[in-house]
Amino acid sequence: MNNMLLPIHTNCFLPLVYAAFPHKIQDVRFMVNNCAPTFTKYCQFGIHYSYYYYHHTTTRRRRSYCRSGMRDTVVSDWELQEGRIAVSIFLQQMGVSAEESKSIASNSPAYLNMLVESVRDLEHFSSSMLDANANADGAFNLNFNYRDKILHIAALKGDNGKLAYLESLGFTLSSSMNVARYISSAHTLLSLINKVTSIKQLLFPPAHTTHHYQLLIKNIRLIMTHLSISLDEDMQHTFSFFEKVQARRGGLNILASQDAAFRCFIESFPRILLLSLNNHISPTLDILQNIGIPADRIPNIILAFPPILLWNVELLQTRVLALNQIDGVDKDYAKLMLKYPWVLSTSIQENYKEVLAFLHSVKVPKTWTDRAIKRQPQLLGCSTSKLKLMVDQFAELGVQRKKLYQVITRSPQLLLQKPEDFLQVVMFFENMGFDKENIGRILARCPEIFATSISKTLQSKIEFLSRIEVSKAYIPLVIRKYPELLVSDINKTLPQRIVYFMKVGLSEKEIALMVRKFSPLLGYSIKEVLMPKLEFLVNSMKRPVRDVVRYPRYFSYSLEKKIKPRYRVLKGRNIECSLKDMLAKNDEEFAAAFMGVGKMLVCPPLSSHDKL
Repeated sequence: MNNMLLPIHTNCFLPLVYAAFPHKIQDVRFMVNNCAPTFTKYCQFGIHYSYYYYHHTTTRRRRSYCRSGMRDTVVSDWELQEGRIAVSIFLQQMGVSAEESKSIASNSPAYLNMLVESVRDLEHFSSSMLDANANADGAFNLNFNYRDKILHIAALKGDNGKLAYLESLGFTLSSSMNVARYISSAHTLLSLINKVTSIKQLLFPPAHTTHHYQLLIKNIRLIMTHLSISLDEDMQHTFSFFEKVQARRGGLNILASQDAAFRCFIESFPRILLLSLNNHISPTLDILQNIGIPADRIPNIILAFPPILLWNVELLQTRVLALNQIDGVDKDYAKLMLKYPWVLSTSIQENYKEVLAFLHSVKVPKTWTDRAIKRQPQLLGCSTSKLKLMVDQFAELGVQRKKLYQVITRSPQLLLQKPEDFLQVVMFFENMGFDKENIGRILARCPEIFATSISKTLQSKIEFLSRIEVSKAYIPLVIRKYPELLVSDINKTLPQRIVYFMKVGLSEKEIALMVRKFSPLLGYSIKEVLMPKLEFLVNSMKRPVRDVVRYPRYFSYSLEKKIKPRYRVLKGRNIECSLKDMLAKNDEEFAAAFMGVGKMLVCPPLSSHDKL
């Protein structure tokens, strides 16, 4: 017979024996190169192909295909049914159970269509050859059993059913071919199925809740937003994975979906399918559990930084031990790794030294830097040039040295901000009449204010003060005395205090006057501060509630250490005075004014009717 190459819809031409259709072809090995299967050993029979190659390629350009790859020619239900049965039989020959083979055959339409089109092309070519030469050797028998034709083509592909199985998992046919390139010689179909099942159980255990995936997605979004350093190969591969997921419909939320996340994971890291469960994967998981990572949180670590699973045990242990450089970790690696799994990467561990050196240069001690990193590990991915931009902004407001590391430790997220966002908050205060010195004081006292949204947080607090009748002229004074008000809970904390004061008989105007005089009272606990002090004022001291309107700072003094002792002294001498005169003086001034001596005397205990 003459030699020929037959196209079988794999984007390449394959040698084919037309004379017979064995269901298994011996000594033919499947390889993948540029998503196209080729064979390393040619069959011994063939027919000259030049005429058919020209005819096929010119007519193929005029064909149009639907989403599954089929041309416009309608595929009959009979062809599909027979094709599925043939694929199922083929998979069973590979060792798959009858039930699972039927499921795979029913969920791999592109693979089935590829086989059906190959059979059609084969029939078309055989018919053309017979028309050209009725006595041509090797002409295809058009009456050959259809299932046998499908079985033969499936065997000739050489993937032994892996393409059908991968497509049944949701991979596209092209992705299946890419994955098959890594597993063609390492896996039988059965071993591949077992490996996939095991990895799915690893990444998506029953105990892994939606909350865990939400934390994972949140952390990935943060690092994608704030990372600004050069990346090592592992981090580059990881970010490529994140970007591919982000580009798909559903974005990073795909990672909460078992099937979709698994496909993205394997498409980016197909080598994981080659890892030994007993000799590689299990020892890696054991190390993570031994350092304190809960079993149900390990999937977060793996999905956030997949290269960990590819490292050998020695490398993983070395990277974990390197975390001891950070003060306060004290072998509590799990907490830091759960917040920031990328801390194990080469680029992040090297950048830690850069961050440490830079902050040391602006007089921030290592201990304080490490505290900031533990609170906000995203700093580890921040370049020193970006850090300098923010430190310079703080310096312009007079926040340096001790004030600087207090700010960094309390609100390390400020170092991750863009300078323009920080300056927007600075302008917010400038528009209220604050100068840079006072803005710097607010920054040093309550740095978290500068990491909030102007429209959603800061402006809403100004509107709240206006609603409780604090005039616009007094609002800067209120904020200067108690800047923490700007980050208080406007839905619970602030309204609850207003409601409490109204319940004890104060009017809105009186409450506004109290806030204007002493705004910190809006931050005091009702149960632990306001209520016991007000009850003592009314029940024991027999004073009217409105005394606190004249002197709201009363709530700032200790009930046990100052209010009660001084009340006992005054009562013992039958002295009446205002709350301000009673409490505003220091001990020496109080003793001189009310006791005629230079220091506070020890007071007798309260009588039973004076106690709460």
